Amino acid sequence: MQTRVCRLYGQNDLRIETETAPAPAQGEVLVRVGAGGVCGSDMHYYFDGGIGQIRVREPIILGHEAAGTIVALGPDVTDLQIGQKVAINPSHPCGTCRYCQQDLQQHCLNMKFFGSAMPMPHIQGAFRDLVNVAQNQCVRISDQTDIGRAACAEPLAVCLHAVGRAGDLAGKKVLITGAGPIGSLCAAAAKRAGASEIVVTDLQDFALGVAQQMGATKTINIATSADELKPYEQDKGQFDVCLECSASPAALRSAIAVLRPQGLLVQVGVAGEIPVPFNPLVAKELTITGTFRFHSEFTEAVHLIDTGAIDVAPVITQTFPLETAQEAFDIARDRSKSVKVQLSFAS
Repeated sequence: MQTRVCRLYGQNDLRIETETAPAPAQGEVLVRVGAGGVCGSDMHYYFDGGIGQIRVREPIILGHEAAGTIVALGPDVTDLQIGQKVAINPSHPCGTCRYCQQDLQQHCLNMKFFGSAMPMPHIQGAFRDLVNVAQNQCVRISDQTDIGRAACAEPLAVCLHAVGRAGDLAGKKVLITGAGPIGSLCAAAAKRAGASEIVVTDLQDFALGVAQQMGATKTINIATSADELKPYEQDKGQFDVCLECSASPAALRSAIAVLRPQGLLVQVGVAGEIPVPFNPLVAKELTITGTFRFHSEFTEAVHLIDTGAIDVAPVITQTFPLETAQEAFDIARDRSKSVKVQLSFAS
């Protein structure tokens, strides 16, 4: 069967090409992709040619946020059926390395993560009409669940893992810096975890409006109303936890200023080296922890979307047909107009 693919050859060189999709191998299913989300890593590959020291060194099919419908089964596939709708887990750990054996699959030494330029050869992604996927990377969704919403399972899983790293949020005051897709979905995850107050900051009113729909109890535009964050600095800080999603040095400084003594900062956003003001961090005995991808949270994210426990619809602000992928990437970079941009693969 013929399939269109969205392949990146290098910085600003994105092409829609057609090739033949191979039949699914043993243990695989062939999925007709319905929707795929444009992630920050996809944009870094396209606009910058890489992320930090990770560079695009050969043609790569982008995309790791996807959902679709099974159209063919490989040999020995018994748990899935043709016609079933599935969310695709882009994470494929080996299961045998020391980290997989310690239930730290997100740190797998042999990880094959869709659309990643980290290893060589690169791991090809899901921005294509047809993609072969290991059966254990498919999580079924009900027939009534929108494919586009199901494609948000991957970023939601990232946020569930981040909130998990923060520990028990019940009754806690939480600051989220950055109202992009991850920040807004973190708001939803924090709300579900029982946070009593969720303040989200950003530079764009459009994004903050989405964050409010996703669970923020208060939003602050740092560009126009930075003073609204000042009261939270009183008495050495008011927030118990900060989920820092912007990777902005200014956001990190303000987060440290408003966290209470022995508060926790979970660094979610990544963008190279960030200077850390260590004096207040030490004086207030703050903890900084990282968070990386997810594992079991993907199935949880699919379930939350499938049951409607978390409605991700407000996050999906634009959908473009595959043939206009370059326009989709341009809009996705404009934070004043978009939060999560998706590609539609309907042909």
